[in-house]
Amino acid sequence: MNKSVIKVEHISKSYILKHQNAEAYTALRDVIANKVKSFGRSSTTDDLSREEFLAIDDISFDIKQGERVGIIGRNGAGKSTLLKMLSRIVTPTKGRITIDGRVASLLEVGTGFHPELTGRENIFLNGSILGMNKVEIKQKFDEIVAFAEVEKFLDTPVKRYSSGMYVRLAFAVAAHLEPEILVVDEVLAVGDAEFQKKCLGKMKDVSGEGRTVLFVSHNMGAIQSLCDKTIVLNRGKIVYDGDVNGGISYYLTNNNNQTVELSKRTDRNGNGKLKFTGISFEDVAGNSVEEILSGDALKLNVQFENEPNMDFSKLLVSVAFFDEYQNIVLSFVSDEMGTNFSFLKNNGVLHLRVPEFLLRGGQYSVRLFASYNGTLPECVCDNIENAIRLTVISSDFWKSGQTIRPGNYAVLNGEYF
Repeated sequence: MNKSVIKVEHISKSYILKHQNAEAYTALRDVIANKVKSFGRSSTTDDLSREEFLAIDDISFDIKQGERVGIIGRNGAGKSTLLKMLSRIVTPTKGRITIDGRVASLLEVGTGFHPELTGRENIFLNGSILGMNKVEIKQKFDEIVAFAEVEKFLDTPVKRYSSGMYVRLAFAVAAHLEPEILVVDEVLAVGDAEFQKKCLGKMKDVSGEGRTVLFVSHNMGAIQSLCDKTIVLNRGKIVYDGDVNGGISYYLTNNNNQTVELSKRTDRNGNGKLKFTGISFEDVAGNSVEEILSGDALKLNVQFENEPNMDFSKLLVSVAFFDEYQNIVLSFVSDEMGTNFSFLKNNGVLHLRVPEFLLRGGQYSVRLFASYNGTLPECVCDNIENAIRLTVISSDFWKSGQTIRPGNYAVLNGEYF
């Protein structure tokens, strides 16, 4: 029987959130006067209200050597906080974590890299951080470089790397320097599809060598392919701990947020300069619908609120459709489509018209994304997974008398001859 390499006992992690008490209007002279009055005394609850946020709430679990564990849950469920504690980046507020083995973590783009150092130098730096000596790193060096596909840029400072190059090199270092435990967050989503496939293969190889893998992803297909066990988190608590198919089924069954108004959804990311507040589907006749026939016309209406004086020509919007395993199957990205949103009004509605919805019968969810003046993380205004669901019903798409088979992939007009 494999030994336990990670043992988590009743851990919790809380943060103190401070909220500034806002006034309807404060003139500059009042701000200066208030600062002068408060000079020499510390800030009190008169100025700030404090709130405790429990990111992880009294959870326990046990992971055996060689297990491949998928950690899944909605945005804000506590997944990244848990991984940071397991990686010893943050400490639990309560409870105990026991880890038997060396941990390599890939939690965000550029983790452990120094931007001024070259790719070559960062490989040796990361190896040293992981406890490897120079000889051990040299033995793996060529393999790391070949896997990352960054030979031409090896002596270039990594601050000049694209996010994809960053991820390729960071993953290659983490996976090849033989940690006993490999911890990987959603960061692999930055890479291209071919590299993601290669990474999943490498993680399978790592676990086959008796090492342990913890993997966070919203891609249920990747979780199902890689993992043999899942832990499902919801609001900082474990709601499922068991086999992978049971975990995916539990997550998908309990992840329907359509009963919660979009404006009240808290599991969202972004700076809030623009926020999605409502979403609905219409058919070709203008009727509100939740299901359509494959190949029918579809209109998506999205309500939003925004900060004043926004230049809508700098706005990027993406509407992406995902299958039941959270694989993206269709996306509409405004800059790729040449859309300029100058016509939008403050606190208004934007529409997406699809003349033919060319997906087969199945259940699909929608991710809404908006960024302003760029696509860097700090430019993201709002990002909501599973904003709404759409049921597509199989139809006689080719007018052949044969209903098309269901499946989460496309249909297109064509003929054999």
